[in-house]
Amino acid sequence: MPIYETVIGLEVHVHLSTKTKLFCSCPTTFGSEPNTNVCEICAGMPGVLPVLNRTAVEYAARAGMALNCTINNDSVFARKNYFYPDMPFNYQISQFERPLCEHGWLEIATGREKKRIGITRIHMETDAGKSIHSPSENKSCLDLNRAAVPLIEIVSEPDMRSPEEAAAYLKELHDIVVYLGITDGNMEEGSFRCDANVSIRPVGSDKLGTRTELKNLNSFRNVQRAIEYEVIRQQDLLEDGEAVIQQTRLYDSVRNVTQAMRDKEEAQDYRYFPDPDLVPVHIDPADLQHWKDTLPELPAARRERFMREYGLPEDDAVLLTSERALAEYLDQAVAAAPNIDPRKIANLMTGPLLRELNRTGASVQDTAMNPKALAQLAEIVQNGLISAKIAQDIFPDLCASGEMPEAYVKAKGMVQVSDTSAIDAAVAEVLKNNPAEVAAFKGGKTKLQGFFVGQVMRLMKGKANPALVNKALAEQLSK
Repeated sequence: MPIYETVIGLEVHVHLSTKTKLFCSCPTTFGSEPNTNVCEICAGMPGVLPVLNRTAVEYAARAGMALNCTINNDSVFARKNYFYPDMPFNYQISQFERPLCEHGWLEIATGREKKRIGITRIHMETDAGKSIHSPSENKSCLDLNRAAVPLIEIVSEPDMRSPEEAAAYLKELHDIVVYLGITDGNMEEGSFRCDANVSIRPVGSDKLGTRTELKNLNSFRNVQRAIEYEVIRQQDLLEDGEAVIQQTRLYDSVRNVTQAMRDKEEAQDYRYFPDPDLVPVHIDPADLQHWKDTLPELPAARRERFMREYGLPEDDAVLLTSERALAEYLDQAVAAAPNIDPRKIANLMTGPLLRELNRTGASVQDTAMNPKALAQLAEIVQNGLISAKIAQDIFPDLCASGEMPEAYVKAKGMVQVSDTSAIDAAVAEVLKNNPAEVAAFKGGKTKLQGFFVGQVMRLMKGKANPALVNKALAEQLSK
């Protein structure tokens, strides 16, 4: 019985966050009333001429640059001919022989290993409308609001060898296009969606097996689960002496199965030809250079910098670069407190800040606590003005009010007591009132140190400097 190797390639569709559609001035707003964002052009009326959205070209080129592609100064739109009820032209405007971007790559990490996944091409195209089915009324309705919304399709090489690699590639790609600001990346709304081409072959063979295309993959987890199921299904077919049929299959996430949808088309089935209504796209080299110069720092580079410059562990660096706004918040906070260890600022973010954002459902841009305030909180803890516990306790108030921490704790009378004479007196009183515990401590039960610290903190209403309390206890208990 042969041992099989999995071969996976992904086709990722990304909605570009332009204000208007690809060839007309209709808005791209999601969730509008059906058929309110439609005009004669995107509805495919005869006699109209499309005009290309320049911003969409810029966004597509930026994606290509971020993914190490060659950007073609000249590219051509083609008609991809097929019929769907929600495709008002009866063809899709896409790119075929001369796409905008080609021959790129993306590096992924699975465990400790890094792997480069090739990117065949990135081309621009229009989205279809939406069919809304009503079985009870035995009819279907069409909503053309989404018709001709600009997309880019990012086509990978068949370089992935496991469902885990496919999920890692998809997550890294998602992070990049959202960082670029060219899409909101909302998978539930269809802004970022994926089709997976899956085949298997005997280990050692260089010949590709018959592939199936999996659709309806609307989450990272579902991509992985669908591929896992499809690999097992194909293995079972081959081991039973049956053939894998090239076809498009839908993934049912509830039952965790794939089901045949239709035979898979080849390029010749679409009868591509250059769109006669659209002139070739020419990009000025000066524009390309400007777009390249203004690319943001991408997630992988930022992770490496956070570990190298800030000394963050990898898990924290991954978490704090998962969103561009979060990463920029950390950079701004560190810049505001050059004398504070960046790890202390990062700990406030991975702990109380993210906890508070999760509790309220807010984003980091929405919180009233700005980076300078977070930096000041780390600073007053390090300088002993308040304890780390008080910092945790007041964090929700600071997030809601936006007050600067130092002014807040002084107004609330929360400033930490570092007066050694007051602390010495409190320690002496606690030891005097707990003679049995003192005797037990001196008898070897050193864990009672925590008990004494707690009693002193209670006596001083939580305001005593914990380091000075421990020092005073050590001195007095040693006598």
